[in-house]
Amino acid sequence: MYNGLLHLHNLMRWVILVLLVVAILRHLTGMNKRTAYTATDRKVDLFLMISAHITLLVGLYQWFAGSLGLKLIQASGMGGVMKDSAQRYWAVEHMVGMIVVIILITIGRAKGKPASAGAAEHKKALLMFVLALLIILLNAPWPFREGIGRPWFPGM
Repeated sequence: MYNGLLHLHNLMRWVILVLLVVAILRHLTGMNKRTAYTATDRKVDLFLMISAHITLLVGLYQWFAGSLGLKLIQASGMGGVMKDSAQRYWAVEHMVGMIVVIILITIGRAKGKPASAGAAEHKKALLMFVLALLIILLNAPWPFREGIGRPWFPGM
């Protein structure tokens, strides 16, 4: 089960990245054209937020049930984990960084909820989504990251 959820977690990373890029492009266009939020804008934002929250739930399960989260802290102690960069990444940095991303995505989604949302809300949502994308790109376990890298598509 853990391995299947790990694959789901990785797949959801790609879904989130694609939806983030789509949302950023839509909000950039809406901001530049000074248009109101459309139903499509709201749906993209909603699907992005739902995908992020599902990924959070899967990731939290992995953190509590897997060997790279809570069990790592219990085995090595917090001081030991913080001294090792790979252990620190899996036990602390990845989780904290991605929770910040999910908060930014949720705030960005909330900016477009009012029926009166317009160009100013496009700009606010765009800022939240760009920050979220930057944090994901900096904090994901990409294959080229030494010691913490994961395959682009594990299991495939």
